[in-house]
Amino acid sequence: MDSAQDQTYAEFLEARRAVLLRKIAQAAHRSGRDEGDITLLAVSKTVGPEQVALAHSKGYLTFGENRPQELRRKVSALMGRPEFADVHFHMIGNLQTNKINQVLGNATLIHSVSSAHLAEAISQRAAARGKVARCLLEVNVSGEESKSGFSPMELPAVADAVMALDGIALEGLMTMAPAGDDVAARRTFSGLRDLAEDLRARTGLELPVLSCGMSGDFEIAIEEGSTLVRLGRIVFDPSYAVAGE
Repeated sequence: MDSAQDQTYAEFLEARRAVLLRKIAQAAHRSGRDEGDITLLAVSKTVGPEQVALAHSKGYLTFGENRPQELRRKVSALMGRPEFADVHFHMIGNLQTNKINQVLGNATLIHSVSSAHLAEAISQRAAARGKVARCLLEVNVSGEESKSGFSPMELPAVADAVMALDGIALEGLMTMAPAGDDVAARRTFSGLRDLAEDLRARTGLELPVLSCGMSGDFEIAIEEGSTLVRLGRIVFDPSYAVAGE
């Protein structure tokens, strides 16, 4: 982008962020919650470091990547500079065990722990580095075969096993809802909330993070208890139409 394009795009990012924050606040208030308890994670997988830097200049602080290579590239491009000291990156995509080392130290939160084998591998590699990896368990609340994650029935035993591992801290749960179905989305998000409440009672863990809600359903997710919404195209793509903008 040239400087004029940068300016135009920065103005779009600023205006769109104001709309999204208003929608987040409205959804939070509808459910009797404080919008300050909800994190807007800007999914930056489709843009480069320059666009991330522009988004940061307009107030975004938390970004999500779904590929370890891209995560490492953007962290390398931005994080050594003092003006980005308040930026955090999360790993939100499927993570293979052979890519764990690219994520440790670059992501402050791993959203997609979807198997006991992956949890054990993260634990081993983090402990060997003297680190503690903050993680979420991915839960397939909707039961769709196309989605990864633990079943709700598996979750209690998995949580107990993860709690016993060194080098890993269980921070909460993550899920994805069926696309284009608001009723199913609400059922999925409320199901995740209920699972978290049950786990808190069983384990004594705080589990402060419920990562659910994307560009098409984030308001429903917030109404049902999400503390972190993962917004991609709606943040970065000017062609993505937003009602009320």
